[in-house]
Amino acid sequence: MGVRIAFFLNHYMGKLGCLLCIIAMIFGCSEQKKSHSYNSIQIETVFEDSLSIRAIEFLDENTLAFAGSNGTYGTVDVKTGKLRSNIQAYDSIVPEFRAIAHTQTDFFMLSAGNPALLYKTGDNGTMELVYKERGKGVFYDAMKFWNDQEGIAVGDTVDGCLSIIITRDGGKSWEKVSCANLPKGIEGEGAFAASNTNIEIKGDRTWVATTESRIYFSPDKGGNWQLQVVPIVNTSATEGIYSIDFYDQNLGMAFGGDYTNPVGSMANKALTTDGGKSWNVIADDDLPGYKSCVQFVPNAAGKAIVAIGFTGIAYSNDGGESWESLSQEGFYTIRFLNDSIAYAAGRNRIARLTFQ
Repeated sequence: MGVRIAFFLNHYMGKLGCLLCIIAMIFGCSEQKKSHSYNSIQIETVFEDSLSIRAIEFLDENTLAFAGSNGTYGTVDVKTGKLRSNIQAYDSIVPEFRAIAHTQTDFFMLSAGNPALLYKTGDNGTMELVYKERGKGVFYDAMKFWNDQEGIAVGDTVDGCLSIIITRDGGKSWEKVSCANLPKGIEGEGAFAASNTNIEIKGDRTWVATTESRIYFSPDKGGNWQLQVVPIVNTSATEGIYSIDFYDQNLGMAFGGDYTNPVGSMANKALTTDGGKSWNVIADDDLPGYKSCVQFVPNAAGKAIVAIGFTGIAYSNDGGESWESLSQEGFYTIRFLNDSIAYAAGRNRIARLTFQ
């Protein structure tokens, strides 16, 4: 366990554990081919406060990290339910955090809005500001790491291209990718900061989903970029891809819709089986409508999928071809601990979900 994150979490949030080993055990078993069929869900609230929480990640099998509005961030011990939290302010600004990520040694959180503020675990146990960006249109949406040294964050279009910043030194410094090295942006193109799932990474491959139903694909950890077009509806500013997830380097799903018309289900779900070279609409004009987060169920051969939003929780056990509603309770984002237990966050709460 790294010194910085250990000191940080001992000081503010409790012990972390060995991240990479545990995460590999939890999430690294995609080669197992099991099928899952759930018909009900048990929901238990583990944290309640007057917050909007759109970013959660497991640090290990015992620790769920979160960050949200009012500058609040913290951890939940998933075995004891113990909560540790803190507030990060910047001058007179109380940031709204919508993206978090971690390496083996450090925890990161990124604010939405102008200025963009990216914090990393500091050497003395407090959060250290490692990137700041001011300017018209600045708004960052999601963040993820390829490995302990290399990570990426994505934001809305500024000066003609999507905002992408990359670190190659473990998050100590971040550099914005030049527009000359990115596909030409569309005016107003960005990403929906709805669930911290606009970015997906498998090995060196990276997919970034946008409001224009385009995916920026990099085969080499952000060195080169090309476009993939996804046939998800994007005729208005509130439509486009809200969330993507990949089961492996080939099988991926994109989920979208319109949060102002959440029952609309025309062309809001698409699947790829070739790493994004081609995408096909599935369950067209069929439930569910708008969702803000989609996740494959671990160890289910890519057949079991959960989509979540303020409209409730939907589940598919046939690769997205058909869906059923498991709950009307609303959340913004979800992460699986294993193939039957997940944690979800949303308006005013974090909850433990047990699929049965």
